[in-house]
Amino acid sequence: QVQVVESGGGLVEAGEYLTLTCTASGMRFEGSYVGWFRQTPGKEREGISCIPPSGRITYYADSVKGRFTFSRDNAKNILSLQMNSLKPEDTGMYYCAVGGITTASCRGNGEMTSPLGPWGPGTQVTVSS
Repeated sequence: QVQVVESGGGLVEAGEYLTLTCTASGMRFEGSYVGWFRQTPGKEREGISCIPPSGRITYYADSVKGRFTFSRDNAKNILSLQMNSLKPEDTGMYYCAVGGITTASCRGNGEMTSPLGPWGPGTQVTVSS
């Protein structure tokens, strides 16, 4: 069973940055679909970035494009989400996920479909204005 753990969240002011990381047990990120999701107050969880197995392209939601950078370190089996120029509307719980090569996909809006469960504990990001 895949288990992921997110870390790196915190309380920052608008305009500052954070770097989130994700580790996994039971599965390698290399060769898999990987994605970041977030759940902001009052909204459903949404995908914000996705990398397909090839790693040749990274998809982002319009709301984070140009500010967030998603990377995969195959050697360390770690995912990272560099978040720059944070805004109060980025406040929420952030989750990473892995998807199977035959069951998942990346959508153009940054969402990864069919993530393998269960969800990790997430990491809270709070951006003050």
